[in-house]
Amino acid sequence: MLDIFLMTIKSFEQQRRIQVYLPRSYQLGEKKYPVLYMHDGQNVFQDGEAIGGVSLELESSLDETGLDVIVVAIDQNSDERKNEYCPWENGAYSQKFLGAESSSFGGKGKQYIEFIVEELKPSIDKKYRTVEIQTAMAGISMGGLITLYAACLYPKVFKDLFVFSGAFYANQEKMEGLLEATDLSAIRTPYMDCGTDEAGSGTFVSKEFLASNRAIYEVVKRKVPAANFKVLEGEEHNYRSFQKRVPQLFSFLINDVIPEGCR
Repeated sequence: MLDIFLMTIKSFEQQRRIQVYLPRSYQLGEKKYPVLYMHDGQNVFQDGEAIGGVSLELESSLDETGLDVIVVAIDQNSDERKNEYCPWENGAYSQKFLGAESSSFGGKGKQYIEFIVEELKPSIDKKYRTVEIQTAMAGISMGGLITLYAACLYPKVFKDLFVFSGAFYANQEKMEGLLEATDLSAIRTPYMDCGTDEAGSGTFVSKEFLASNRAIYEVVKRKVPAANFKVLEGEEHNYRSFQKRVPQLFSFLINDVIPEGCR
């Protein structure tokens, strides 16, 4: 079941649609549930409203598996997506992907993440039966970039991270520097992956995209030995490919131990 409402992002002076998936078991008792936050909300639950017509199909997938988890999806603002999902203006590294004459973007990521942590999460925890200390975040492409950034800002909030085909190149230099300077010891399970053919088989961009992800992963791995990175042979940068990785999103639920007082 999806619970849908609008919430104002004060710093942007704009309303944003929030979709909350509640498992079928939610109405049957008083149990509390872990929460997974996701970006690009239009593309999370159903194909019918997905940008490009293909979503992760999480609503039907979760209904079938019956996993006990709440998923909170925040719609993207398509006109501002690159600005909101990039913490800093794009740097020199990005020019090898976009060209030297490309226009600048980014810089609103901190405000976006502050909205999630300081406004949205408290509202979700108040409205629904959540395990407040068991909060995960997942993102795709630039949504992956902002997910890893969120973990650096709030490593004791987002302890489980899932990044599919992270578009780190936009803020590569700054992101590597932030990771080096941040204590990530509270992070439990950072998962990252990247296809070999993100921009097409054998292309320069595909090779550089994978190299960008590897470089970020190496820093994360030094900080969090449990970090996992998968290179996906032949996978491209599209939602048909991302759909295949959906089961990975809920690996943090396996063998999880929830403190007695939080149940």
